[in-house]
Amino acid sequence: QVPLVESGGGSVQAGDSLSLSCTTSDRSGIYDMGWYRQAPGKEREVVAIISWTGDRIIYADSVKGRVTISRDNTKRAVTLQMNRLKVGGTAEYHCYAGTQPGTWGHETQVTVSS
Repeated sequence: QVPLVESGGGSVQAGDSLSLSCTTSDRSGIYDMGWYRQAPGKEREVVAIISWTGDRIIYADSVKGRVTISRDNTKRAVTLQMNRLKVGGTAEYHCYAGTQPGTWGHETQVTVSS
């Protein structure tokens, strides 16, 4: 596992945009990174995952077309740009690193109000 530091999040109105960032101080590992989220009363689900080279990206069906994930390996950072947020996007968001075993960062709360 590796240390993950998240930033961003907060409270917004439906339709607004929000960006989440995650960095790691690990400088040697090569692994996928991404974001999961867990809404109240629901199981944790993947939001988006991006491979080390960026050539493989997975988005949850619920966010396709509204969310973009990117990474900068020189900064060991991954960014989740969320546009046209919906009330259903309210959740605790966790950065993820595909280490063995996987690493999840501390929760970053995103609250979307109508």
